[in-house]
Amino acid sequence: MCFLVADCQSVKIMAAFFKHGISKTGQILAPKNIFRQCYATKAEKKKGIDRKPGPKLTGTAESLATKGFLRPQKEYVPPADVNKTLSVIFQEVLGTEQLDTKVVDLNDRFKLFATCFSQIGHSIPNSLLHQIETLKDVVKFYETPVDVRTPYDKLKNVELPENLHVQHEYHRWLPDTDDRFGGLTAFPESSTIVTGLKYKGKYKGHKQTFRNLT
Repeated sequence: MCFLVADCQSVKIMAAFFKHGISKTGQILAPKNIFRQCYATKAEKKKGIDRKPGPKLTGTAESLATKGFLRPQKEYVPPADVNKTLSVIFQEVLGTEQLDTKVVDLNDRFKLFATCFSQIGHSIPNSLLHQIETLKDVVKFYETPVDVRTPYDKLKNVELPENLHVQHEYHRWLPDTDDRFGGLTAFPESSTIVTGLKYKGKYKGHKQTFRNLT
């Protein structure tokens, strides 16, 4: 089956068609069957069966949850004079410093955010643009630091209990550099392979060969 997509509206229509108009086996359903698939009939409702579509954001939230906590962000530490800098920008771009001023016009928003980025070096990500409504929101964003460290890295600056010790620069056993047991290991059939690009230049790996000790 081949379709010619002409514009954005056609894409939406096609997406809805594939979502509601084709069964699991690939058969095109009639409008009557399409309606029945999305919503329960009166008889089914009497039996307590309801097949209304669930929230559309559920799938997106689950997808984000499986991607972990680490995001590709740039570290940001608010400058000491960030409030003074923002006040000057507000006056130059919008002609006011009132924090309750709403930034609605698209041209004003673009010019304001671009000026903030050029002078402060920190941009507002697309995922947070809808939260910036007033100048107070802009100030709050630029006063918030961005820490890109992982929870494991943050342990370096945390005062741990006396019975807990974290060795950040751990020692990796290698048969060529081992001077305590003569290159012998307690795991003779286990290799130490470094796969991460970040740690390949920091830690060496080795392929363990079986040694007959008898």
